[in-house]
Amino acid sequence: MMKKLIIGLFALLPSLTMAAGPSVPLMDANIDLKDNASLQRGAKLFMNYCLGCHQMQYQRYERTFRDIGIPTEIGQEQLIFDGSKVGSHIKNAIDKDDAAKWFGAAPPDLTLVARVRGTDWIYTYLKSFYKDESRPFGVNNVVFPSVGMPHVLQELQGLPTPITEEVEEHGHTVTKVVGTETDGSGEMSDDEYDRAARDLTNFLAYVGEPSRLESEAIGIKVIGFLVILFILAFMLKKEYWRDVH
Repeated sequence: MMKKLIIGLFALLPSLTMAAGPSVPLMDANIDLKDNASLQRGAKLFMNYCLGCHQMQYQRYERTFRDIGIPTEIGQEQLIFDGSKVGSHIKNAIDKDDAAKWFGAAPPDLTLVARVRGTDWIYTYLKSFYKDESRPFGVNNVVFPSVGMPHVLQELQGLPTPITEEVEEHGHTVTKVVGTETDGSGEMSDDEYDRAARDLTNFLAYVGEPSRLESEAIGIKVIGFLVILFILAFMLKKEYWRDVH
């Protein structure tokens, strides 16, 4: 049993490492899975800007629409662009081999990205793209250096410029990117883009665990039931043993 436990812990290490991410301070995503309006805006952003490359092959359109309060007819009309049936999984038609040639690696499925990376990481990542002409797509990312994808939300945010500072590393002075500054060319203001990034993060968190709110509600009821059962059992024990003592 101990051997199996140790093996299981070692198996979790890669996931924990990925979730930790680089040594960059992460911003607080401050999401709310009960905010259906935010989830709906996040779904719209994902379908319009992310689905072209990133699938959610373990999530169905119908379940998504139902959970976040989108009428099936509206969802099918405004959020399904490839003619897929509403009961289909959320997939795209991109060829993995072609994608690997274009981006250096096939874009990952994002169904579970919030559970692997964490919501704060995703939110910070979406806000940390900056102009870098040395990269194939002209951008880089503070929390994911040498990222192999374009800034797909650039038309909304604009093209941020890097904020750098000189730091000492291993006895040498190096220039590090520590933040970004928007250039004002995007369709959204800073506050509007912050909300958009939070909405998209919220949606990804929901997709990673669609039954989370339901499970938490059931858990509270179970705990309440156990508390009442304990009180009744305790009172029954006192009554039963009263005459014995």
